[in-house]
Amino acid sequence: MMEETEELSPLRVASTVQALSSALRGNREHAPAANRGKGDRVFPDPEKLWFKESSAKNLRNRDFLSPTTVLNTLYADGQVPPAVMSRVLSLRGSGVLPVAGAEVMGEGLRLRVDRATAFKAVLAGQTADYLKPSSHKEGCVLLNCAALHPKINTPTPETLTLGQLRTVLLADHMGALLRRQGFSVFYCPKLPKDSNIIAFLRALGIDWPTAPADLSNEEQEEQILKALENSLYREEGAEKGRKTCRGGGGGGGGGGGGKKVEEEEENDGALRINLKRVFQEEGLLGYDPSLGTCIVQRDSVSQLAQLDLCTADCTEATVTVLHVTSCQDEFRQQQTAMLWRASGAAHAQKHVVCGPVKTPGSHLTAAQYLQLRRGQMKEASEMKYGDQVEGQTWDDIIKVMTSATVRFELLSTVHTSPVTLDVQREGGVSTKGPRGGVFVMYNCARLHTLFDSYERGVEKGLYPEIPEGSQLDFSALKEEGEWLLLFNYLIPFSELLDQSGQAIGCEGGGARANIKTEQICKFLVSLSKDFSSYYNRVHVLGEPLPHLFNQMFCRLYLLRALRELYHSALETLNLPPIRQL
Repeated sequence: MMEETEELSPLRVASTVQALSSALRGNREHAPAANRGKGDRVFPDPEKLWFKESSAKNLRNRDFLSPTTVLNTLYADGQVPPAVMSRVLSLRGSGVLPVAGAEVMGEGLRLRVDRATAFKAVLAGQTADYLKPSSHKEGCVLLNCAALHPKINTPTPETLTLGQLRTVLLADHMGALLRRQGFSVFYCPKLPKDSNIIAFLRALGIDWPTAPADLSNEEQEEQILKALENSLYREEGAEKGRKTCRGGGGGGGGGGGGKKVEEEEENDGALRINLKRVFQEEGLLGYDPSLGTCIVQRDSVSQLAQLDLCTADCTEATVTVLHVTSCQDEFRQQQTAMLWRASGAAHAQKHVVCGPVKTPGSHLTAAQYLQLRRGQMKEASEMKYGDQVEGQTWDDIIKVMTSATVRFELLSTVHTSPVTLDVQREGGVSTKGPRGGVFVMYNCARLHTLFDSYERGVEKGLYPEIPEGSQLDFSALKEEGEWLLLFNYLIPFSELLDQSGQAIGCEGGGARANIKTEQICKFLVSLSKDFSSYYNRVHVLGEPLPHLFNQMFCRLYLLRALRELYHSALETLNLPPIRQL
């Protein structure tokens, strides 16, 4: 029974590396430095004993490598004992890739996977297990997008900066990733229904939560003010009678030049909170030591009321609040976070900070940027497809392609780093070449076109229906691009999804949460490059001859799994697949 369970377990790179490392170490464990003898060999980090290969060149002769430097550390003269080699060759375990062979060469101990068995396990088994996270997380995450909170009025597409647009797209992408992990995800603030900003976000495929335009949070704001008046962190000497809070300290502004205005400005009778005491006395690391004393202002109270109302929607015991903000607004958002803490909010809070968006030679609002990219996308489509670019179908295609272009431009870079955009009107958006979103969507569409062609061939009687995977001989998949697509993309994708939830619930680490939000975009671009190279080189739908059908069907199984992989990855970007181009 154990063997059957292991065979049904999805193959995982991490499980394989862990099993290989155990095989090299044997029963020897890390000994504490104080207990080591003078002649004892020091073991390397277990996670660095083996490395997965990924380049086409190296995959021609090995799939995993334990470098010579590791072998020299583990064994005298780097010679792998026969017993160790036997353990490596007989490797078994849940999620462990099947081993075909291993040999010691100049670069180290090279291991090859039994590729035919791996193809069959992934493609003829439960392929869906490779398209979802390997573990299920619990808890509630509230994504608070500072740029969308009203400073005086609700933001509009014309007032939204490109840096702020980046934070909104990041929050949307993170929400989709965390929801896939199993978290309950909520967004803050709720925006007025039917407002211009909601229509703008929907044009980008963002389904942001709404509330009635006339909804008032005054009652909640009064409760917040009362809690702050009675806070332990209220500045001594401030008047007990509350004065009306003034506007001007919100989280949606574009610049950080007014960083100390609240602290330096004289305002007798204003409600002051010592934010420095909040993070010092509660042991919160990573907050700006110059936060000091803050005058409570109206827009800050408004944001706190929204946060209170949104977290009330969370029914899970554990709630983590991620404040997504631009680097210019990070100080203000830290103020808001500590002010909320001073009012009694005990939720874990982290800050996801985005670098600036630069547009050399131009200054565009978010609305102008989207209009520019939509026009360029339409022009590029008309140049390629001519007069057929008209009607609702093409309008929908251009809308999705524009959204893909914008998302890949703003999300493909590490979120803390700056992004530089080419927004010259004559630049255009290419439908050719590996240039982000358009390239990814184009290759996804090619897969749909391929299967449409196959179905038409079935209808004409050229090809039989695809048989069950158990009837196929997957050793027919010998082209190096086929293994590269399985080994670099299909098998590791689940583990890539796992990484998105690692920053949630981690104790310590400071105020910032660094989530690898760029990885899905980079993954899709890299996948599209390798798929495009393979597809241009290999004729999948061959002559309708019976002796060629097995290989054709094996390739169709692989490409069908790739199509589902595209869908799964694009779903985290809230991008529907393009089925025809």
